[in-house]
Amino acid sequence: MNLLRNAFLAGLLVAGLLSSKPAAPGLAGAWKLTAADGRAVVLTATDAYLMWTEYTPDRFGGTRGGPWQREGRDLKLTVEFDSRDSSRVGKVETLPLTLTAKRLTLGSLEFERVDEPSTPLAGLWRITGREGDNGQMTTMQRGDRKTLKLLTGTRFEWAAINPKTKQFSGCGGGTYTLQNGKYTETIDFFSRDNSRVGRSLTFDCELKGDDWHHRGQSSTGGKVSEVWSREK
Repeated sequence: MNLLRNAFLAGLLVAGLLSSKPAAPGLAGAWKLTAADGRAVVLTATDAYLMWTEYTPDRFGGTRGGPWQREGRDLKLTVEFDSRDSSRVGKVETLPLTLTAKRLTLGSLEFERVDEPSTPLAGLWRITGREGDNGQMTTMQRGDRKTLKLLTGTRFEWAAINPKTKQFSGCGGGTYTLQNGKYTETIDFFSRDNSRVGRSLTFDCELKGDDWHHRGQSSTGGKVSEVWSREK
């Protein structure tokens, strides 16, 4: 019986249905390091897009991001936005990468894993609809300007950008929870107004296929009714 079992497993290995090695760890999820000067450096990533942000409780430092891919031991980032230096937009940057299940090293920086993409909202989203003052939902046509929102298992970040003109219009991010149709954000950084840091906002959340319907009030008290669509 053992001989038959071993022969069967060997056949699966040859066919590629089983692997003799555990799956390599992936970058998707949230990673964080705390610099010597107290800055938090947070990297959030999907399988194809990442955002990299620095901040303290008192000050937004900067953010950058774009599509990425792994080539051998390097991470190659195509910069779509950079709040500090717009001249980097459109360029491909290469960073030496070492990745384990719990630790990520990019160049000389060492991050520790915060979470994995473990909720239905994890991924990259783009705003595609917004309700106007007349109560009608307006579809937003795709163009060069876009607002993206990246979520991992516990963290979120949005960024309003235009890669063609290299314009960065703003970003915000922090932690979130999703429970019983309620999505709650707690703001860790906001490029336009640091006084909003620490606030928590709760929204009604409904997923319909690849669309996320998002309803509630903004940090300024205004009505929010939006549709976000999952980016492929």
